[in-house]
Amino acid sequence: MHFQVKPSAVHDATVTVPGDKSISHRALMLGSIAEGRTEISGFLNGEDCLATLAAMAAMHVSIEQPTPTDVVIHGGGLEDLHDPGMPLDLGNSGTAMRLMSGLLCGQAFDVALTGDESLSGRPMNRVIVPLSQMGAVIESDDGCPPLRIRGQCELEPIHYDMPVASAQVKSAILLAGLYADGETSVTEPAITRDHTERMLVAMGAAVSSENGRITIQGRPELKGRRIQVPGDLSSAAFVMLAVLLSESADVVIENVGINPTRTGVIDILLSMGADLSLENERKLGEEPVADIRVRSSALKGCAVDPALVSLAIDEFPVLFVAAAAAEGSTTFSGIGELRVKESDRIAAMAAGLRELGIRVDESEDGAVVQGGRFKGGTVQSFGDHRIAMSLAIAGTVADSTVTVLDTDAVATSFPGFTGLFRSMGATIEEAG
Repeated sequence: MHFQVKPSAVHDATVTVPGDKSISHRALMLGSIAEGRTEISGFLNGEDCLATLAAMAAMHVSIEQPTPTDVVIHGGGLEDLHDPGMPLDLGNSGTAMRLMSGLLCGQAFDVALTGDESLSGRPMNRVIVPLSQMGAVIESDDGCPPLRIRGQCELEPIHYDMPVASAQVKSAILLAGLYADGETSVTEPAITRDHTERMLVAMGAAVSSENGRITIQGRPELKGRRIQVPGDLSSAAFVMLAVLLSESADVVIENVGINPTRTGVIDILLSMGADLSLENERKLGEEPVADIRVRSSALKGCAVDPALVSLAIDEFPVLFVAAAAAEGSTTFSGIGELRVKESDRIAAMAAGLRELGIRVDESEDGAVVQGGRFKGGTVQSFGDHRIAMSLAIAGTVADSTVTVLDTDAVATSFPGFTGLFRSMGATIEEAG
C-alpha cells in the first residue's frame, strides 16, 4: 500500500482522533490481571493494540469487544494468566513486547514473544538486563526478538537506575515488580510518560514517585475499573501539523490527552511560533484532557531544548516536517533514541525530506533541518507509521504530487488516517 498526496487546502473543522495507543495497551494488560470487571471506552482499535488484546485472550483472559472502541475484561487477579500453548505474536508493537516481558516474567508458565520483521530487529536488552537482575530468565536472538521467557522464576525486588529515559523500560520493571515481594524502584534520567503509574494507582497499587524515583509495592490486589481512553496526542500531532502548514485554517481537535509527560510536542511547536491553545481542560479518570485549537501559522526555526526530548519522543517525525516548513534552521539534539524505533527515524526523515528538496544534516544523535519549500517526489516510509504520516502531511503543501511508499503500518496506530484528512480537505489517496 502507498499514499498519493496532492497539494491541497486544509479547511476549518472540528475533528477527533483515535484513542491513545499507550493507554490502550496498558488498560488491556492491567485489566487482565486485576480482579473483576474492567470497562475500556475509547480503545484504539488499531493493529498494535489488537495484537495485545489477542495475546491476553490467548492467555485465557475473558475479553469482550462489543464495539470497535469498547472492551470489557473479566480479570481474575495477578495469578490468573495461563499458558497460551503457542508463541504470542505482537506484530509491530515495541510497547507490547517490552511491557509484556515485565508482565510475563513472573508467571508460572514458559512463553515466547514474537513479532514482525521490524519488531524482530528492535533492541530488547534494555528490558532483559533489569528483568534478569530481578531473577527472570529471558532468552533472545542476540538481544532482539523473539524472546523466550522462563516460567516459575522467583522475582526479587531491585532498584534500577535507567541509563536511557524510556517509559517502556520503566513500565516493564514496574509490572515485574507486581510479582516480587517488597519494593521495586526505578530512577529515570528524564521524565517519561507516566500512564502505567497512574493506572496502577487507580487500580489499587501502592506507587510513589519522588525526585525521579518511582517505587511500587509488590503483590497488590488490583481491582478492575472503568477506563476512558482520551484521543492520542501523537495522532493529534499530525492534524496539528497539517493545520499549521496550511494557508488559512482553524481546527479544533476534541478530547485529546494532555498528560504533562507527553506534551513536549506542544511546547516545541509553540516555541516555533505555532498558534495553538488548549481549551476545555478537564480529566478523564486519571488522565488530563483538553480540546486543542490550532490555526495556520508562519513557523520559525529554533534550537529544540534537549530537555523536551523525552516528552515528545514519538512526535519528532512531525517536528522534522514542521522544521522543514519553518523559516531558518532548526537544530535537534539528544534524539539518538529515534535510531532504534520502528525505523531509524533520524535517517528515515532525513532521506524523505531530502527527496522533497529540503536540506538535512545528520549527526549521531541529532540533525539540523534547513527550512524551505517541498517539491514533489516519491519517498520511502521504511514501514514506519509515523514516517509515512509525517511525509504525507508534507505532501499536502508540496508543489506537486508526493507518493509515500510502504504505508500499511499506519493502521497500527491511526486507523482511518486518510479518511480523517480527506474530511479536512486534504487530497490523500491509498493505492495498492
